[in-house]
Amino acid sequence: MKKRMLLKGTAVLFLVLAVFVSQGMAVELGARGYYWFPHFSGTFRADSNGIEGTDIDLGGDLGIDDRNLPFVEIFAGLGKHHLSFMYTRLNYADSASLPRSIVFLGKTYNAGDLVDTDVNVQMLDFEYQYDLINLENLLAGFSVGVIGKVKYIAGEARLTNLTGGYHESKSFGIPVPMVGAGAHIGLLLNILEARAKIAGIGFSGNWFYEGLADISWTPFPFLDIHGGYRIIKLDLEDVSDVYADFEFSGPYAGLTISF
Repeated sequence: MKKRMLLKGTAVLFLVLAVFVSQGMAVELGARGYYWFPHFSGTFRADSNGIEGTDIDLGGDLGIDDRNLPFVEIFAGLGKHHLSFMYTRLNYADSASLPRSIVFLGKTYNAGDLVDTDVNVQMLDFEYQYDLINLENLLAGFSVGVIGKVKYIAGEARLTNLTGGYHESKSFGIPVPMVGAGAHIGLLLNILEARAKIAGIGFSGNWFYEGLADISWTPFPFLDIHGGYRIIKLDLEDVSDVYADFEFSGPYAGLTISF
């Protein structure tokens, strides 16, 4: 599934770029790789056949620890118009003896049972930003724009009771339209720059927001080195009998190659 989603997102971005190029427009094109060090906290609940599940603390109940995570982005720009496609995969797998009894998808996992947990969330972001203010040719540059994006979230949670010899898993997928704002500030000619983005939405008891901010250094043409902070907050209320409250936040390092 990961390969199909990456190929589709990349194909959409390059199709738009092909239209620009065919019209003789100059296009900025680049790719970013990030390595993220987020702290993770959250609860997850899955009901089944009218049986209400437990609000499971993924850290306290299941022993889920923090993981360092990579994510990637392909982007393009044309004047005030900016497009990007980002892929993030969040995978957490740990084993623990349950400190209390829980119910997951109608099955009871008793206190003291040894349980394997695997939580996998994949996020694809298709983003468009239009600069309302663009002073890139003034001093070191400054721009502020509005953002429209669609984030597709696909996830699966799997619990395996090693003591009882059974397992259950639950998958979900949801497209999330979002709006937000982005800003870019040139601090020192084309050598040192800062940027920030935030976007979010709320609907039917569900809400989602995310943001990032970083400073980039350009030691050589076409190459930027980044350091920044990213936060993702997700709250799902009864999406296919799934209830989730996740937060990922922490610093990251990144590398950009652009033309």
